[in-house]
Amino acid sequence: MTVDTETVHTVLVITLNRPQARNAINHATAVAVSAALDRLESDPGLTAAVLHGAGGHFCAGMDLRAFAAGEDIPVIGDHGLAGLTRRPLTKPILAAVEGYAMAGGFELALSCDLIIAAQSAQFGLPEVKRGLIAGEGGVTRLPQHLPHHIAMELLLTGDPLPATAAASHGLVNRVVPDGEALAVALELAARISRNAPLALAAVKQIVRPVLERDAFAIQDPWYHKVSGSMDAREGAAAFSEKRAPRWRGC
Repeated sequence: MTVDTETVHTVLVITLNRPQARNAINHATAVAVSAALDRLESDPGLTAAVLHGAGGHFCAGMDLRAFAAGEDIPVIGDHGLAGLTRRPLTKPILAAVEGYAMAGGFELALSCDLIIAAQSAQFGLPEVKRGLIAGEGGVTRLPQHLPHHIAMELLLTGDPLPATAAASHGLVNRVVPDGEALAVALELAARISRNAPLALAAVKQIVRPVLERDAFAIQDPWYHKVSGSMDAREGAAAFSEKRAPRWRGC
């Protein structure tokens, strides 16, 4: 199984379980995460979810080796990457981040309502190094959560941001000792779950801005142009073959 689920009281724990690939998202993983989120929304006995990764890492993003082999970008309908990044969930979801939250993995975390990060966690959007852009919330959401120039540095260099620096800019809710992100996330989820579900759903829908939906509409033509480019295929191939990419600008 590429995704495991379990319930802790009324909280659904969704575990990305591809540790050999640092929990990178391929099509099967995306389908399984989306199904877990369907369950979260439809089950009245569930009040919140926590997303985390097995094996010491959160998620390395889209599986570039699968992409280079011809697999489609792992989006699920109009719900985005792994059925999460564009889905208007009515129930709270928290990210418990250990190790790497890179590319689409960072975008999954940005899609969550709270982020709990282990002290050694690293966040990054290295898509430009692979001939891609962070089109599932990275470009649209990061400037809402970080000062403009810090966000642009991450987006344009592709370099990572340590958890302590992320906390200093207010990007994460807690920085905790390594190995404790899931436990702390579950504690916070339990506190949230004691509140009125209708009120929680209302808060989520009000906070989700029209600006974000408009931003995706502006971004998507560029996203499809870039992701379908020769440079995108070259970036994935170079990653898979462990060599420097040879960009062509098309």
